[in-house]
Amino acid sequence: MGLYEISPFTQRSKWVAIDADYGNALDDLLKLQYYLVRDRVQPALEMSNRGGHLWVFMTKPLLARECRIYIHNLAMKLGVPVKGRESAEGIEVFPKHDAIAHGDFGNAIRGPLGVHRAVNRRFWFYGADYTLQAQIEYLNGLGKVTEEEMRRLIAGKEHPQLPLPPTRDAALGLQPRIGRPAFRILEHVGKIRKVGRNYLTRCPACAELGRDRSRDNLAILIEDPRLYKCWAGCTKEMIRAALGYPVPVQPSLHHSVK
Repeated sequence: MGLYEISPFTQRSKWVAIDADYGNALDDLLKLQYYLVRDRVQPALEMSNRGGHLWVFMTKPLLARECRIYIHNLAMKLGVPVKGRESAEGIEVFPKHDAIAHGDFGNAIRGPLGVHRAVNRRFWFYGADYTLQAQIEYLNGLGKVTEEEMRRLIAGKEHPQLPLPPTRDAALGLQPRIGRPAFRILEHVGKIRKVGRNYLTRCPACAELGRDRSRDNLAILIEDPRLYKCWAGCTKEMIRAALGYPVPVQPSLHHSVK
């Protein structure tokens, strides 16, 4: 069962989950757990297929923005990487947004104590015997964070400023392309709809071939619309050419040495 974290009517969530599934993920989760306890927060560490989930529960739904401010500041203080703008690998914090629009769902995470469909097994919390009754009693016995406590924990804090990733040109050592407007695919496609983490729309390259009548072959990542993919296999070059904005040919970085 997947849980969606934010109510679009209140922009609040009754829990925070920290998902980590990279190389030293468990070490980072244990570090976060230790400092959460020092803040008098009682987290629950759950096993997962590759790393773990660290859950914090509230007495009542709290503003998603305030929950995220707390966890992101704690991660920055401890040097724990946050996946996305800061690092290709790192923790993912649920709720993933400060707020969502009415009609949107946000992002889902696997609910605790459910059977993982991919590996057909249940993942337990570390703090109790591995039976459903013992696990539920353990979770019910944890202290829950109140709104007053959360306000105290984030007093004087805002979202930390994360470094932007280098552009492709910067990574290649190229000078910025002055005078050439950036290509934004959302400005060139038709009607879109949101499904999970993506916008879906008709693929322009498929449309040229008379395909994609359901208008959902092209997926565009909501968090970074520069990333898009055609599920029917059209390449980026094909999509851009169909829109009349072909991918510019980059100058060769290789030089012959005499």
